[in-house]
Amino acid sequence: MPLLLDGLRILLLEDEFLIAMDVEQLCRDHGASEVTILRSLAETDRQSPAFQFDVAIVDLMLDGESTLDFARGLYSRKIPFVFASGYSESTEIETDFPGVALVGKPYSGVDLVEAVAASCGRPLPGAHVVGDEAIT
Repeated sequence: MPLLLDGLRILLLEDEFLIAMDVEQLCRDHGASEVTILRSLAETDRQSPAFQFDVAIVDLMLDGESTLDFARGLYSRKIPFVFASGYSESTEIETDFPGVALVGKPYSGVDLVEAVAASCGRPLPGAHVVGDEAIT
């Protein structure tokens, strides 16, 4: 059975060190080939233009700073991502980011991995594919 995140290069925006380490290991355990952790928005600005990733996991707040503008950039470029946050207010997310999952902290590893896989269009366990869509 293929791993849900097999071969994916993942950008993780997370400022809590222990959470970042846990999520990195979780992603690698599910097949991610690369996990790049950035702990602040300033670090995103310092990335090389050649820096590439397939999907992102975005905390809504990094060191007290909103990541919504960064997420808007991802959304406009059609780069898949999920929000993972302790902030459960999702009205703005539902309005500005239709179809983007918000996985609330504390989250189960399975919920996060499945949300990331789904954002990339990968079928989930127990789903069967009809045409181009997975049906659960």
